[in-house]
Amino acid sequence: MTDLPLEQIHRDRQIGVLFIMLAAITWSTAGFFTRLIGLDYAAMIAGRGIFGGLGLFAIIVMTEGRNWPRLFRSMDRVSIVYIGFVVAGMTAFVASLGLTSVAHNAVIFATLPLMAGFLGWMILRETPTLASIVAAGLALIGVAIMVGFGADGGISGDALSVISTLCMTLCIIVIRRHPEQSIFACSCVGSLTSGLICLPFADLSVAAPHQLLLLVLFGLVNSAAGLTLFALGSRKLPAIQTALISTLDTPLAPLWVWIAFQENVTPQTLVGGAIVLAAVIGNIVWSRRAVG
Repeated sequence: MTDLPLEQIHRDRQIGVLFIMLAAITWSTAGFFTRLIGLDYAAMIAGRGIFGGLGLFAIIVMTEGRNWPRLFRSMDRVSIVYIGFVVAGMTAFVASLGLTSVAHNAVIFATLPLMAGFLGWMILRETPTLASIVAAGLALIGVAIMVGFGADGGISGDALSVISTLCMTLCIIVIRRHPEQSIFACSCVGSLTSGLICLPFADLSVAAPHQLLLLVLFGLVNSAAGLTLFALGSRKLPAIQTALISTLDTPLAPLWVWIAFQENVTPQTLVGGAIVLAAVIGNIVWSRRAVG
């Protein structure tokens, strides 16, 4: 990356920032879709995974044409490892939903940038800047202010939430270290597998036609589009910055629910969300100046 012209470095970072921000926006629609769909968690996660995987497969076929089987045949050990992290992360996340509070899940997920910064330094030898570490800490504080962190969580649920966050961190590390991998094909297999794992626990017999349609949209928007943008963007940014921008998911999620369902937004949500937003934007501006 350092051997590239400065203009190319700026362009790559701009593209990476844009794609990760768009990925965070798509992921932030999860609460909006789950409110609309109104089925049990297993059914919604199964639908998200299966339809998201099918959406990714359609993208692969459209972009690769007749060569699409090559992407799946070329999978190696790194591909299997990445798929394993996707499946383990999704499974742990779903399992944690019934064992700990939403607040605990959100705060634990907000440790993602710090976790990515540490593992990026350990594995990739990417030394995080002080500005990135400070921004990651501010984002964590902002999320904690938004959702609180009471004693309503469970130890086993919190542990599963940590595993889920760690798996996402490792996905970032794998993409960053092996940009040559066909992450689209890996994400497709991982999404389908996680959906099929949840399917036996899902009750789709009560789903109305409009709920099934919403499940399809949930998979296409929240999974297929999100994973595609995330894979493209995380190749171009340091691990800690990828993770930091991803935390925009948390302050954006209540925004869509407020717009669609006119739910009241508490002052702590506004304050915490503003801190997260300021941390992310400040880090983007600072990193651009540092490179220049």
